[in-house]
Order: sequence, then structure tokens, then C-alpha cells
Amino acid sequence: MPIYEYRCNNCSNSFETLVLKNETPACPACKSTELSRLLSACGFVSNSSSPGEPAVSSASSACGSCSAGSCASCGTG
Repeated sequence: MPIYEYRCNNCSNSFETLVLKNETPACPACKSTELSRLLSACGFVSNSSSPGEPAVSSASSACGSCSAGSCASCGTG
């Protein structure tokens, strides 16, 4: 049962809600069902490829916004 993030097209309210199989979500502020589903940041931990390396969490990684050619926090470069 996934939790999705939505923005209401009627009142611009942003919210998260648990969506069951055949359920149509509604805005908690105005009860409208005219919604746009937003892309949410996912948080997961991947196993490292080499023993002794720490696992990486995409939610805590700064590499998505890093513009440097090398990065000490993620080990690139």
C-alpha cells in the first residue's frame, strides 16, 4: 500500500496519503478529487559493492545537487 504525494488542482494544497487498491484520494482541505500526483524523494539504502564500504542512502546523499567534478562524501573522483 503506497503512500503518494499530491497537489490539489482546486486549492493548491500539497499532502501525502495512503492509497488503497481501488480508492480515489481526495484533498483533505477541500475534498476535491482533482489532484496531480507529485514525484516524491525516495529513501532507500543500497548495499555497497565492496566489503568495508558504507551503504548509501539516496535520501541523505548530497550527490544529487553536487556540481563538483569530485566529491569526498560519495567517493567519486
